[in-house]
Amino acid sequence: MAIATRAARRRATGSRLKPDAIETLFSRLKEANPAPRGELAHINAFTLLVAVVLSAQATDAGVNKATGPLFALADTPEKMVALGEDAIRDYIRTIGLYRNKAKHVFALSKALIERHGSQVPQDRAALQALPGVGRKTANVVLNVAFGQPTIAVDTHIFRVGNRTGLAPGKTPREVEDVLELVVPEVYRLHAHHWLILHGRYVCKARRPECGVCVIREQCLYAAKTG
Repeated sequence: MAIATRAARRRATGSRLKPDAIETLFSRLKEANPAPRGELAHINAFTLLVAVVLSAQATDAGVNKATGPLFALADTPEKMVALGEDAIRDYIRTIGLYRNKAKHVFALSKALIERHGSQVPQDRAALQALPGVGRKTANVVLNVAFGQPTIAVDTHIFRVGNRTGLAPGKTPREVEDVLELVVPEVYRLHAHHWLILHGRYVCKARRPECGVCVIREQCLYAAKTG
């Protein structure tokens, strides 16, 4: 009966891993990187929000290269609006989809001034109501800028969640929902960065580096390398 109950609980959470394996997985990620940090350069909550909006379908390195000069001139909504959409576009033209992103950055800057007294809101719904801001962007800002234990599922976390069996799902939201259920509270704040960085540098899309993976023993991926 006890075994059946534990199996039922695993099915209910959606994870293919047992609770003790999940605990060990995160403890090893923490041991390998006790204080993980995101790689998008930013000055404050506003510039973080802008950087995350710009990072869609772009690399962090590419975004940082463009935002360095941009943020030197415009690190507040007022300064960004004063800069103007055309100038914003010129600064970010090396980033994919830069025309639409320039429109979003200009529009969200105006919205912050008009609706939130130039402050970045600490609420997911309010963030998602801003131009160009989706759930993933909102979760990143809430986590990094405001220390909320949110998990933003990007392509890396989506891959790691499915490949390891930690959080299987057909959509980013499904993976996020499973992670919300199974990540132990003590690891919730940094889970977002541990999983992203693991996916970016170890559990890579084309060929995962399983030989150096610290969670190899917990991972259910059948085609391990190395």
